[in-house]
Amino acid sequence: MLGSKLHYQAILYHCLRAYGRVPSRQLGMNVKIYITDVVSEYFRKLDEEKHPDYRGGFEPIPDVVVFRPGIGGDFRRRNRENTLRQMLVAVEVKASERHQGRLRGSEIVKDIVKLEALGIEARHRGSDVLGAVVVIDTALEENERMTPEARRATEAAARGREVCLFYVSPTQESVILPDVL
Repeated sequence: MLGSKLHYQAILYHCLRAYGRVPSRQLGMNVKIYITDVVSEYFRKLDEEKHPDYRGGFEPIPDVVVFRPGIGGDFRRRNRENTLRQMLVAVEVKASERHQGRLRGSEIVKDIVKLEALGIEARHRGSDVLGAVVVIDTALEENERMTPEARRATEAAARGREVCLFYVSPTQESVILPDVL
């Protein structure tokens, strides 16, 4: 295996800065965005599962976020409404980092649904955010890579939502783009 999830997050961040020329004030890793008065069914359900004392919002934490220039480098929790409005692209990264284990389709589908909900929340507030899941399935042993069934399930989930899916493995690559692009 070539690296952990955080390793690939850092590589993605570096590539966006160095080759995508995204200014550092428009790029964040593990950005905490507390969303109050959630409207998406998925975030509402997750909020209801919490202890009653902690309900009232949900905090998705995308792995890498590209912001619009208007963010001005201020994507703190305190600036939550503007942080959500200024998001341009939210990326979740998955890497096959488990010894004698593999990425499961369900965990990737969960990230796809999370990014879809984030898009719903942004549109409700007059903005829009594109969600993307990057799956790096680099396990050297085939029995530690995703199964074909899991890949099909994740691709079907991405096709049914406005979320991009990028899959890279030693033997295959695929890109699923939403119809809106």
